[in-house]
Amino acid sequence: MEKIICGIQQMGIGVPDVQAAWKWYRTFFGVNVRVFEEAAEAPLMTRYTGGKVHSRTATLALSMEGGGGFEIWQFTSRPTEKADFTIQPGDTGLYICKIKSRNVAESHAYFKKNGAPDLSEIYTAANGKATFYCKDPNGNIFQIVEGRGYFSNSGHPSLCGGAAGTVIGVRNIDKALTLYQDILGYNHIESDVTGEFEDLNTLGGSGKYRRVLLTHSAPRKGPFARLLGPTEIELIQSIDRTDVRAIFENRFWGDWGFIHLCFDIQGMDVFQKECEAKGYPFTVDSAGTFDMGEAGGRFSYIEDPDGTWIEFVETHKVPVMRKWGWYINLKHRKPGKYLPNWMLHAMGMNKVRD
Repeated sequence: MEKIICGIQQMGIGVPDVQAAWKWYRTFFGVNVRVFEEAAEAPLMTRYTGGKVHSRTATLALSMEGGGGFEIWQFTSRPTEKADFTIQPGDTGLYICKIKSRNVAESHAYFKKNGAPDLSEIYTAANGKATFYCKDPNGNIFQIVEGRGYFSNSGHPSLCGGAAGTVIGVRNIDKALTLYQDILGYNHIESDVTGEFEDLNTLGGSGKYRRVLLTHSAPRKGPFARLLGPTEIELIQSIDRTDVRAIFENRFWGDWGFIHLCFDIQGMDVFQKECEAKGYPFTVDSAGTFDMGEAGGRFSYIEDPDGTWIEFVETHKVPVMRKWGWYINLKHRKPGKYLPNWMLHAMGMNKVRD
């Protein structure tokens, strides 16, 4: 089997209260389709949870507009801990989740009307497109960007869709590009700028930064590629700071913040060989199918040069219409083949209505 990246499946978000966080994401982003919801232990993640098995509850939610989903994650066996320092631009790890918008100005007006915390003004990004920032009630930063493509029009009043990418702090962009360009396929540099930036000042950054915006030049393929859509990754490196820290320093995977960037893939064994050959061995591997209650698949993790967690999921089973017990088995489908649009649209029947 060849290596296939279907797209960003989800951003993992550690929160103290899954249901409260998800309600906020439904209100502002329209991420309202439940893929699964499960409470269980996480025995395969002990490498990142202090050597102990901890319990959690998690919900995976999508937007039918398209884009990556959210895996909203909460410890139930311990408190969800925040960083004990003020996170700044350039600290290493998943710093911001990008959200696609059909109209950035109208989305901004909706966010302002509905009291989004720490709402910034609208800026012009390095690629010349409009953008703005806000924080969720737990302080996680989201950047609303012009959408690069949509699966359907859900009619959500925010005009937003799912995850359109992320901003990742790294110590050395050139070193990080081996992973993000060569392995993950973000092989087009849309912008590469160095300087002082007004929007980063708003987020607490000062001094000089290098920012590289990466996109993938070829459309993704695979079962969910049309739904997950095109995405971007922005790498940010501080030029001046001498106090750069890891965002998850002295904390567990699953604690407060963006815990992982997850790609839906096919050809896990091929990925494993390539990652090992290029210096990014799997640190976690479920090997066989790992049951997530209503969904299942094989998952693995690697770390970028600064320890940021990147997850791969080879989806084997996914619910289409939960209330009728309709599931898709993907293990025997032709690799790279799209699921029919009608089948993806049927997943919208799992929408949660407030």
